[in-house]
Amino acid sequence: MKRKVLAVLLSAAMAVSMLGGCGSKEAEAPAEAPAEPEAEAPEEAPAETEAPAAEALPGGGSNIIYIITPSHSNPFFKTEADTATAKAQELGYEVKAVSHDDDATKQSELFDNAIADKAAAIICDNAGADATVEAVQKARDAGIPTFLIDREINADGVAISQIVANNYQGAKAIAEEWVEAMGEEGKYAELLGKESDTNAGVRSSAFHEVIDQYDTLEMVAQQTANWEQTEGYDKTTTILQSNPEITGIICGNDTMAVGAAEACKAAGRSDIKIIGVDGSDEAAARIKAEEMTGTALQQCALMAEMAVEQADKYLKEGSTGLEEKQLVDCVAITIENVDKLSAFVYSE
Repeated sequence: MKRKVLAVLLSAAMAVSMLGGCGSKEAEAPAEAPAEPEAEAPEEAPAETEAPAAEALPGGGSNIIYIITPSHSNPFFKTEADTATAKAQELGYEVKAVSHDDDATKQSELFDNAIADKAAAIICDNAGADATVEAVQKARDAGIPTFLIDREINADGVAISQIVANNYQGAKAIAEEWVEAMGEEGKYAELLGKESDTNAGVRSSAFHEVIDQYDTLEMVAQQTANWEQTEGYDKTTTILQSNPEITGIICGNDTMAVGAAEACKAAGRSDIKIIGVDGSDEAAARIKAEEMTGTALQQCALMAEMAVEQADKYLKEGSTGLEEKQLVDCVAITIENVDKLSAFVYSE
């Protein structure tokens, strides 16, 4: 009997011992848990937060496109600014359209403002072929690309695009129309644009390449009217007083040509053949009234749109896929086709 009782007690003791062993292993399990956090995925989260930086806009980093042109009081430059603004807004950009008034110092300040605003890009009709190079380079150094329209600068590889009218082709085309209107003979005067503007020299040279072939055409006066209508009027008035025998006036732009036409009208000289370059509505009205012979349309609205589209592509893809310098042909406008011209747009 004692042996049976001892056997039962011994079995019970062994069972308790085994239960105690299992319990101790379960209690020790949590002690190993701290080793697991070393493999936890959340430690890699910072890599995911860096992704948005790669999607930031190229350029200065903002969504602003600066549009910098000469004075908007000139319809040509106003058309540039308005067209570029509309296209940029259509593409989703904020726009700041400002004028340098053909002042290189003011233009430099406007470029500084664009840099301070971290502009995405700059569209510019510049204030001087030499004076503008430094401003464009400064913007480029700040990561802001510049797209030039209408006027070139005397440097390559600084601006992304230089989109200009083919002034040489356009001036030659309208000069040919003028020579025919003059009957290939007579004395004439020339009004030049700003000396700092490469277009002034290009247009004058192209005029003379055509006109100077005729010994029967003689230039008796040549003065600068700085692209301005009032100066065009005043200079023409003076020229008419000194050279009443002239029967023609060639002008580097339409603004001066309109001033010349007003001066001729005031002097009662409806016989004088006048040409300009631009393709403005004011010139078109004078052509229809037979107070001007013609003009060479620079397609400024088209050039402004091209510049914004190329800026957008460059910002998104890092390249325009085009050459830096691009020429847009002009259209000779006379009484025969003037009705197809409106707001610097020629409709076939």
